[in-house]
Amino acid sequence: MTAAHIFVAFLLAAAAPPQQPPKKLAVSYIALHQFDGGPPLPASYSFVPGETVFFTFSVEGFKATEDGQIKLNYVTQPTDAQKVPLVPPFAGKLEAELAPEDKNWHPKARHEFILPSYLEPGAYRLQVIVKDELAGTEAVSEIAFHVRGRAIPPASAVAARNFRFLRSEEDGEGLATPVYRPADTVWARFEITGYKLGEKNHFQVEYGLAVLSPSGKVLFSQPQAATEEEQPFYPRHWVSGVLSLTGRADTKPGEYTLVLTVRDLVGKQSDESRHTFRVE
Repeated sequence: MTAAHIFVAFLLAAAAPPQQPPKKLAVSYIALHQFDGGPPLPASYSFVPGETVFFTFSVEGFKATEDGQIKLNYVTQPTDAQKVPLVPPFAGKLEAELAPEDKNWHPKARHEFILPSYLEPGAYRLQVIVKDELAGTEAVSEIAFHVRGRAIPPASAVAARNFRFLRSEEDGEGLATPVYRPADTVWARFEITGYKLGEKNHFQVEYGLAVLSPSGKVLFSQPQAATEEEQPFYPRHWVSGVLSLTGRADTKPGEYTLVLTVRDLVGKQSDESRHTFRVE
């Protein structure tokens, strides 16, 4: 080869674009949505317990066979801040046969899950793990989301928290001064917490009540008013309780006491609390 040929070859090599290294397998896009097909939600958005969360993600950097086949497996898992799963994981596959014009195509998956209705407010995460069966590689990505709602203070032993008298069953806020007329129905709500969880998050609690007259005499008693038993996937640390008492027209004015007893049948513990209301 002459010096001129060597020089021309050098110029051609110098002008050729550098070879780009192959992209690594990655989750190129992940977003949460308020409804299927909806726009991506901003990071400031807060879900509510019981809401359905829609999400999508796409993948890049995967390997394809000579005839354009791709084989991707994935698992998605929403968790709390301690990495406890909220719902069972979702598993799926992304398989396709690509044409030459699909070189910039990114496979996309979509799913949805329902937040537990008793979820406490705070920060949560959705993790996506993708595996490329052809390349033997794996990519992991996650997105944070927030849940708003009422926080029930934890308790070291079973207890009724946030007891409030209500004017009607539909009321949310408790009465500042629980005063009723003789024939009114007395409504009350509370949350039971501090109970023990058994195998697979199993719990069983019950509550009963008694009503004492102004002099302390038992006017009404129902030792087992209601029972709550469940074995949820995500551990439940509180349950709601509700009770009502139908008054009589001849009820005498005065201050009455409602005695509430809650029992944890798994942890074998109980607690009693007293709450007063007036009849005028």
